[in-house]
Amino acid sequence: MQVLEVYKPFEIQEIELTDWKQRPVKNNFFEFVLIKDGEGTQCINYNDYAYSKNSMFLLPPLKCHSFTIEKPTKFIFLKFTDSFFKSANRISIDRNEWFKEASYILSNYNQLPGDVIKNEIDRNYLKSLIGMILQESRNYGERSVNLVTSLMTSILEILIRNIKKGSYFEIPKSNSDDRITKMLTYINENISKTELLKVENLANVFQMSPTYVSEFFKKQVNMSLREYIIKGKLKLVEIRLLNSDFRLNEIADELGFTDVSHLSKTFKRYTGSSIRDFKNKGEYMLLKRASCTSNVSA
Repeated sequence: MQVLEVYKPFEIQEIELTDWKQRPVKNNFFEFVLIKDGEGTQCINYNDYAYSKNSMFLLPPLKCHSFTIEKPTKFIFLKFTDSFFKSANRISIDRNEWFKEASYILSNYNQLPGDVIKNEIDRNYLKSLIGMILQESRNYGERSVNLVTSLMTSILEILIRNIKKGSYFEIPKSNSDDRITKMLTYINENISKTELLKVENLANVFQMSPTYVSEFFKKQVNMSLREYIIKGKLKLVEIRLLNSDFRLNEIADELGFTDVSHLSKTFKRYTGSSIRDFKNKGEYMLLKRASCTSNVSA
């Protein structure tokens, strides 16, 4: 087993296993996994998906995961840690904007097993980028930090592009109206822009009457538009609480809550937990999460 832990904002591991074993866990934002070779089954929260050479997965934090190995497997793990998005030293990158983009992955990716890359051109791009990162890490170590940061940023861009193109929303399978997928994509991409989420604007964007927008949305999603938007914002609140150093007043202001009190009351109402209790529990789970089997929850 070879383990490369070169930079604190991100960690790189290349591991060859015949049996899945627990790995040391740190406070990750999420991990990207490339199956370099081998066959078996991936499990996230008791859902299984077969993998083979060149399969690519996301492993979000707080999710129980494991791999059942049928043929010896070489894994490459790229860990995006929270400090990758906290760092103020990343040249030419707006840290707040990048964190919002990365949050899109965790708030919209359905976190079920499955290959996250649907575009074979992008799959080849990612393989090349990962190969370059491994070579730079082995040959130049910390001297290549700026280049590796740039390569990791490119990987993040490709992941976001694939997730935005995919159908990662919980829509009834019988649904045949593609307007709802476009509407959900629009809402999630603009979840922090309160003005754009008003019924009048949605009606204009999707060429519906204002009186029909809410009725259409509830019929398609089985949830009111208001509830969906609030829950979408609260997903981002959870991500920021566990994976960033944003202050509560900054989170409240960004996501359109009146103030911290409004945010706290809304969070308690919809999650059943106070913000403090959620953060304490989440930090504990992040520290304890390692791996799981199909019978043991993390």
